[in-house]
Amino acid sequence: MLEKIDLKKKCSGKDYKEKLEAEAERLSLLQRKCKEAGIPVIIVFEGFGAAGKGTQINRLIQAMDPRGFSVYTSNRETEEERMRPFLWRYWTKIPAKGRFTVFDRSWYRRVLVDRFDKITKKEELPNAFHDILSFERQLADDGTVIIKFFLYISKEEQKKRFKNLEESKETAWKVTEADWKRNKEYDEYLKINEEMLEKTDTDYAPWVIVEAMDKNYAALKIISSVTARLEQELAKRAVPGEKKQNEKPVMKEDYKSGVLSGVDLTKTLSNKDYKKKLDELQKKMEILHSELYRLRIPVVICFEGWDAAGKGGAIKRLTSHMDPRGYQVNPTASPNDTEKAHHYLWRFWNNMPKAGHIAIFDRTWYGRVMVERIEGFCSEEEWKRAYQEINEMEEHLTNSGCVVLKLWLHIDKDEQERRFKERMENPAKQWKITDEDWRNREKWDEYEKAVDEMLVRTSTTYAPWEIVEANSKYYARVKVLETVVEAMEKAIDASKR
Repeated sequence: MLEKIDLKKKCSGKDYKEKLEAEAERLSLLQRKCKEAGIPVIIVFEGFGAAGKGTQINRLIQAMDPRGFSVYTSNRETEEERMRPFLWRYWTKIPAKGRFTVFDRSWYRRVLVDRFDKITKKEELPNAFHDILSFERQLADDGTVIIKFFLYISKEEQKKRFKNLEESKETAWKVTEADWKRNKEYDEYLKINEEMLEKTDTDYAPWVIVEAMDKNYAALKIISSVTARLEQELAKRAVPGEKKQNEKPVMKEDYKSGVLSGVDLTKTLSNKDYKKKLDELQKKMEILHSELYRLRIPVVICFEGWDAAGKGGAIKRLTSHMDPRGYQVNPTASPNDTEKAHHYLWRFWNNMPKAGHIAIFDRTWYGRVMVERIEGFCSEEEWKRAYQEINEMEEHLTNSGCVVLKLWLHIDKDEQERRFKERMENPAKQWKITDEDWRNREKWDEYEKAVDEMLVRTSTTYAPWEIVEANSKYYARVKVLETVVEAMEKAIDASKR
């Protein structure tokens, strides 16, 4: 593939200046248009060492308003980043609507440098490629424009540039032993890069190969590629109802025979048995939490359920014996303006736990396929697409060693009404009930249909749903603890094998 690229292409100084000026004006205008249209843009720079990524990024951004972009350099993972899924640091850097993020190296490090250095094992590659493709497709589906450049130079040119860099004290630090190793084994590293390009060249995030032997030619190709792509994307969005090339038809399915209708809500527990089991399980949690931290196992616990189903009470009993330094409870409210300006999963990625810690979500990303679906806060296309996006996110978490637990606390409509009235009559609990709760209750049947579909489509082998019969608060709290304890014990046993 790459060996067929003509690396002799050049551009004279005069042509470069004339063409660059025209392209720079176009890019400046297009940046403003993207801001007005609320289009987030990601520009990725990959390629061989000394191919000029830093130089080309600097030339590109000269034409742009610095208030509208960020540049992120992807070096070796920090200790903080190593303790999280590898895409976490990129999810937290994605641009808001109307902004640009330029990545000097990116998530492809996982399947390039880290693969060459044997940090990424061979058996980890399929999952890594799958996670990368899912990441890019989710962003593209949400409206992000992804432009990827691969800067290509020959082995001889790379060697020459390394030597030139080493001759100056100011630049010698840029060349490492690892760089020379990749130059020495250039053909092997070339194959790794070719495989990456073949596996990740998609219609929604295609690669642009840049012949980078001549820096002027490379700069013009990069800026003209960016302007052409942005003009194309702006034109596409200007036509109402136009389908994206990568849009796939969503199959309609009938979930009339619901999951929730078969739940036995008569299950209960006496006060005596409740106190006994609660004490035993909380003591176990105390030990297991410490062991999880020692073994560096991250855990995500998701609480969903009807209003007044008892999520808060269950979380309180779950965490009562846990070290507060090792867990974080994340209550999910309506997204603020900053969160609305990003992909809907962005705010959750910002709260994912590092290795050995527990993140508890009181309501989660599943709001996309429940409240946002029912209340019309997202389009039908968006919530139907979300099932796959959510499954892929959870798969990436589990691929990285995270335990993902999902609990749906289920009560019936009569029990909810009783609890609502109880809250209204108790001054200490009146704050828990709002007009919105009563309005949501009027749409019970719609929500039940949405929940049934959610449970069917997102209960996976790696992150299954556990339905908690919650008409009895005692029974529900104990079942939550039993479920979490069992999952933690399994994860700990598996890590010791």
